[in-house]
Amino acid sequence: MSPVVVTDIARAEGAVADALGAHGVATVHEAMGRTGLVGPGIRPIQDGVRMAGTAVTVLCHPGDNLMTHAAVEQCRAGDVLVVTTTSPSVDGAFGELFATALQARGVRGLVTTTGVRDLAELRAMGFPVWSAAVFAQGTVKATPGCVNVPITVGAVTVRPGDVVVADDDGVLRVRREDAPTVLAAADARVAKEEADRAAYRDGQLSLDRKGLRPLLTQLGVRYVRQADFEAGEDAHD
Repeated sequence: MSPVVVTDIARAEGAVADALGAHGVATVHEAMGRTGLVGPGIRPIQDGVRMAGTAVTVLCHPGDNLMTHAAVEQCRAGDVLVVTTTSPSVDGAFGELFATALQARGVRGLVTTTGVRDLAELRAMGFPVWSAAVFAQGTVKATPGCVNVPITVGAVTVRPGDVVVADDDGVLRVRREDAPTVLAAADARVAKEEADRAAYRDGQLSLDRKGLRPLLTQLGVRYVRQADFEAGEDAHD
């Protein structure tokens, strides 16, 4: 791909991104058919933060953060910066100065397959980050790349303007055009879970509420008394 900075990306509606973020990664993941997770390799540097926004994507050369500098100009309030490299690299390509510039533009956080540094400062300023590594190794600014093109982040493709949801459970991508439908499904799931929660508080068993007893029988699961188990053919030596 030739080096390029795409300047006029379409973004998912901000209110939809906000609502998806309020639901969180696990709920939205389930609501859209257990898809969209980037995978367990990208983890938060902070605890207790839930974030969502529209993706500005960056493709850098390993050990080089030139295109992240170029990407800052393309960011606006409500965005999430999403960075990867053309081949694996965990150098500390992002730190407090980048976060200062992005925070001033209303950017909600960073998701990166690279390393980050300045963790104490990032945490103190409240700029949330999900990264593949923490590594103080610095980078250069020498090699062209791309801004606002589709990139691969873990197990998913993130396109500019897609919704990125991130919290303690990891990072999730929702396609821009699917976001309203996914939000409706997530709303329905939350309502169902609240009804389940109320039933469990009242003592109802999930086996009964979810109709799982016939499945246990179908799968050959038997209920036996301990004495019968220990005396019978199922006993272990």
